[in-house]
Amino acid sequence: MRTIQINKNDANQRLDKFLTKRFKTMPKSLMYKYIRTKYIKVNGKRCEISTRLNEGDVITFYIKDEFFDEPQYDTYDFLKAPVKLDIVYEDENIILLNKPTGLLCHPDENYHFDSLLARLQHYLYDKKEYNPKSENSFAPALANRIDRNTGGIVIAAKNSESLRVLNQKIKDRELKKIYLCVVHGILKNKQSTMTDYLEKNEKQNRVYVSSKPTPNSKTIKTKYKVLKEFNNMSLVEVELLTGRTHQIRAHMAYIGHPIVGDGKYGTNKQNKNTSLKWQALCSYKLEFDFETDGGVLEYLNGKSFEIDDIWFWRYIK
Repeated sequence: MRTIQINKNDANQRLDKFLTKRFKTMPKSLMYKYIRTKYIKVNGKRCEISTRLNEGDVITFYIKDEFFDEPQYDTYDFLKAPVKLDIVYEDENIILLNKPTGLLCHPDENYHFDSLLARLQHYLYDKKEYNPKSENSFAPALANRIDRNTGGIVIAAKNSESLRVLNQKIKDRELKKIYLCVVHGILKNKQSTMTDYLEKNEKQNRVYVSSKPTPNSKTIKTKYKVLKEFNNMSLVEVELLTGRTHQIRAHMAYIGHPIVGDGKYGTNKQNKNTSLKWQALCSYKLEFDFETDGGVLEYLNGKSFEIDDIWFWRYIK
């Protein structure tokens, strides 16, 4: 018999979600069987996969010891990432990071030793604010992500309650993410809210925009305002009213004004006279605009954070 006591970061989640995070080698079918046959109990009583856990609850396990085997704590992958972060804002609950262009937000199968997430976890580990050995299921996480070749603000949560609030606020569109970009050409309409339809092609890793819906398309809304015009280019501020893959890049290209330096949705002919390695796009401003209670993050309501040094501006202006 083994027991686990639910701590603050484990609370307010379903039992099956907790077990999936805690026991990564346990097949889901076996987990469901253990719950059904009472080999897993909560506070000594029969439970369901949907049982919601509270801080202080005790889960009792009558299962194989092999699932409790501890990892080697001196070989965390995130410790291989450099502690190199540009911190826009930090408190006890969240941290806003200025992600450099070229850096992945999350590790992938081809490049898993360095990412913004790994750098964040390494940083908090060094600060003694995160210790995997003392956590059952939680790890500091990014609440949003931006493309590898896009720079700017990414939001991270230091605890599970903050992550829960951030995820809900992003879903409810109560966080405003505002971008700066430089596009080719002079736009006829200096400001507009565009509504079109986007369809993703997974094999090509790109999206397509059209004016009419298709069976697999999703509605996109992009609000923009031209701030400056120069050398047949335009500096544009963009607010995402929906958050789809490559939305800004594809939407601006769709109206005939691809982002400078964007090889996927622009053309080499358009970009040949620029010295940019990546697209001139930056998530430069974040506004907390809660319409409902912000819980542990209510103190952030009404606050905004902005990056002053836009990386691509020095190459273009």
